[in-house]
Amino acid sequence: MEMQMEFIRKLPSPQELMQDYPLGAEASAAKTARDKEIRDIISGKDDRFILVIGPCSADNEDAVLDYIHRLAGVQEKVKDKLMLIPRVYTNKPRTIGVGYKGMLHQANPEGKEDMLAGITAIRKMHVRVVQETGLTSAEEILYPENHRYLSDILSYAAIGARSVEDQLHRMIASGVGIPVGMKNPTGGDIGVMMNSIEAAQHEQSFLFHGWEVRTKGNPLAHAILRGYVDKFGNNMPNYHYEDLQGLLDAYHERDVVNPAVIVDANHSNSGKKYLEQIRISKDVMHSRQVSPDIRQLVKGIMIESYLEDGNQKIGGGVYGRSITDPCLGWAKSERLILELAEMV
Repeated sequence: MEMQMEFIRKLPSPQELMQDYPLGAEASAAKTARDKEIRDIISGKDDRFILVIGPCSADNEDAVLDYIHRLAGVQEKVKDKLMLIPRVYTNKPRTIGVGYKGMLHQANPEGKEDMLAGITAIRKMHVRVVQETGLTSAEEILYPENHRYLSDILSYAAIGARSVEDQLHRMIASGVGIPVGMKNPTGGDIGVMMNSIEAAQHEQSFLFHGWEVRTKGNPLAHAILRGYVDKFGNNMPNYHYEDLQGLLDAYHERDVVNPAVIVDANHSNSGKKYLEQIRISKDVMHSRQVSPDIRQLVKGIMIESYLEDGNQKIGGGVYGRSITDPCLGWAKSERLILELAEMV
C-alpha cells in the first residue's frame, strides 16, 4: 500500500531561516554568557537557583514579550540569587492530537495550517526575546525537527512526559549542547526517566533528516519531576522530600554526571491547580534547607505564569491569559519570585 501522506512543500532549512532572521552579535554574546551561567548552576559551580517560568503556551507574541520584559526587570533585582529562564513553549503536546497544538500550526487566511508561517513566527518571537530583553528562553523539544530552527537561541530545553521514552528524543537530547530536562513519564516510572538521562548523556549515532549523525553526549541532561497519574486517573505529586531523596538514591545507582533535578510545580504535581504552585515552590525550598544533599540536587523549579491568572478558551479575548493550562498571574508571580530569592 502506498503511503497516505501528502507532501505539501519543502520548508526552508534551519540555516536559511537563521540567515533571514539572524540573532545578531550582541544577542549572541548575551546567549553565550547566559549559557555558561546556566551550565555552571546545573554542574554545581554556581550556587544560584533556576526558575524556568512563563506561560503554559506562548500563543501571543505581544503578550509574551510584555511578560518577558517584566521578567527581565525582576531578574535584575534577584540576579545574585536566581537565574530566570523565560518559558517560551510554542508547541503544545496533545494526547490524541486534537486541540490547540501551538504556533507551528497556525492557520492561513483560508483556514488551513501554514507551517512556514508558523516556524517563521516562532523564530521571530524567540529572536525578539533575546534582542529586546537580554534573556534567553526555554522550549520543549516536542518535534525534534523544530529545535534546529532555534538551536542558536535557546538556553534550556525539556523533553516532555509523553516523549521521554522515545528513542529519537533521547538521541537529540544527547547532541543539543544545552541543559535538557527529561520529565518523568505520565505514569510516574522514575526508571524510565533515568534511562532517558543516561541515554542523553552518552554518545549516540543515528539517522536524522537523511544524514548519519553522531553526538558527543550531553553531560547536562537531568531530571524534571512533574508528578504523575495513577491507574485510577488521579494526579499524584512527586515533589516531596521523600521523592527527592528517592531520586537522589536513583542517581547514585547510575553512571551519570551532574545529578540534578528541576521540580515542575504545576501539571500533576499541582493537579493543574495553578495557585498551588506557590505552596509547592516553597515546600521544595524548605526541603533544600533541611538537607545539604537535596540542596545540591535540586537546581530549580518550573512555574507556569502569565500576565493574568487562570486560563480561558481560545478566542476568549483576555490579553495575557493562558489558552491552555491555568497560570499564575503577574502580580502573584513577581511576589513569588522575590520570596523564593529570599529562600535560596
